[in-house]
Amino acid sequence: MLIRLPAVAGLALAAAPALGQQIYDIWATTWDRSSLFTYSNLSPSPINFGSPGAIGQADITINDEPLAQAMVGYGATLTDSSALILNNLKNQNSNNYWSVLNTLFDPTDGANAAGLSYLRVSLGASDFSANVYSFDDVSGDTSLANFNINNAPSYLFSVINDIRGINPYLKIHILPWSPPGWMKDSGTMNGGNFNSAYTSVYANYLLKSLQGFQSHGISVYAIGIQNEPENSNPTYPTCKISASQEAQIGSALRTLMNSNGFSGVRIVGYDHNWNDAAGYPVQLMDDAASAFSGVAFHCYSGNFTQQDSFHNAFPSKEVYFTECTGEYGSDWWGDIKWYMENIFIGSVTHSSKNGLMWNLALDGNGNPKLPGTSSCGTPCRPVVQVNSDGSFAYHQEFYVMAQAGKAILPRDVNGPFGQRLHLTIGGARAQGLIATAFVTGRVNPSDWDRYSLVVLNWDDRPDGTWNPTPIQTTIEFRDAQATYTFPVGVTTLWWYAPSASFGASEAQEDGKQEAPEAEAASGRKSAQNAKAQEREKEKEKERKPFTAWVHADVNGERQRPIQMAFR
Repeated sequence: MLIRLPAVAGLALAAAPALGQQIYDIWATTWDRSSLFTYSNLSPSPINFGSPGAIGQADITINDEPLAQAMVGYGATLTDSSALILNNLKNQNSNNYWSVLNTLFDPTDGANAAGLSYLRVSLGASDFSANVYSFDDVSGDTSLANFNINNAPSYLFSVINDIRGINPYLKIHILPWSPPGWMKDSGTMNGGNFNSAYTSVYANYLLKSLQGFQSHGISVYAIGIQNEPENSNPTYPTCKISASQEAQIGSALRTLMNSNGFSGVRIVGYDHNWNDAAGYPVQLMDDAASAFSGVAFHCYSGNFTQQDSFHNAFPSKEVYFTECTGEYGSDWWGDIKWYMENIFIGSVTHSSKNGLMWNLALDGNGNPKLPGTSSCGTPCRPVVQVNSDGSFAYHQEFYVMAQAGKAILPRDVNGPFGQRLHLTIGGARAQGLIATAFVTGRVNPSDWDRYSLVVLNWDDRPDGTWNPTPIQTTIEFRDAQATYTFPVGVTTLWWYAPSASFGASEAQEDGKQEAPEAEAASGRKSAQNAKAQEREKEKEKERKPFTAWVHADVNGERQRPIQMAFR
């Protein structure tokens, strides 16, 4: 639609795109639990972006360009114990089972659900299994004639497929806690070191694991070589594998995967703590960069800023965050602050494409665990606690992921996940907020992109004594300003605006779930760079007619943007 307008009318309407941006949708979880992932729709009185004025106590400035990493989802590990707990709930109270799964995994836009979209699954036993097992426990079986994916409990696959039925975007990341014991110097899965003589055999074992999941109708997003390869513990499945050994296994596996229909599956290396980010992961890429898509980190030693050591060395490689656990008995609000600071804002701000907790589901005592394991001496707390009577409760891990997830889930069916934006925080009380922002593209190029902001107000002691204090904050976006007072807690809010590339379709180029995110990010940035050059040319011709997308509300109902010409 193209409308020719007189000069005066054109100038008046030229401001419409900025003024048309409005915040309607807000989710909040507050320190005192008065709000727990509570949704507010501000209609008919949304927060408007208008002409900039004085800044608030804090001031958040969001930049459209350059775009950072594309996100792939938040989630947890579906251990054998988690699958057992959920399967037992299904048999005991199917209504509660489906309620839990829907609340955890439903990705529908605006649903009262966390939309978890990333599951890690162990290949063979972990410290949360009923017994120690691999998929081939016949010693010396180098041909893997006795490999059997169904050594894993059947309920593991059935629960995964139930979740997949709820969330079609679900990404499955598989990896072992240990190779079969006969491939190690210890002769057991519990502790020990990998024997390099079995490099090709182990690569084939991992390929067969991929094929085994495929036989259960489960497509795998990523596979790892070894969980926590610098850890050996004789009380549960663990294994030390050096960076050079993992590189050799990964290279052999990549060749096998490419030759057997799994070229699109990522190999993600390391999967261990932040503290060695400049060591093991960097050596792994030095030795076998072509085999690995990236590396993953855990929270148990070091800090999230150390991810930069890897990212700066290999900026084209992907960064994942795949494990952290809470413990029963810790402080609820203290955990909320720590998780947001270190994982769902911190790790993400430092290049991670996801964020995962440890066990998805356990009982109120952090069970069931592998008999005899020394792990989780203080009981590990799951995302959801399922009790013996069929009741259940969501823990703080749920609320942080639900809040963070609302900012990155697809806006449209089969649309892209959010892509991180850069922001800065200023103002007299800037230290009271940390935040991250995202843009989510659309399937229809004429639809406005969704912009999201996740904010932690952790200013509970502004004067050194306990006094949780809201912070009146201005939000700066495209030369427009909105104002919101953030309560102490986590707040997620949305608004819509034309694409930074002035309506060019990037969703179809970069955002379909089937497309590799790395290629998507590259394509989107290229398109935006081209558009940026076009805008520079337009500045030289600013007196000539131009077109823009204009937003309108009719009787309080948002209308589809239309393209208009202005002088």
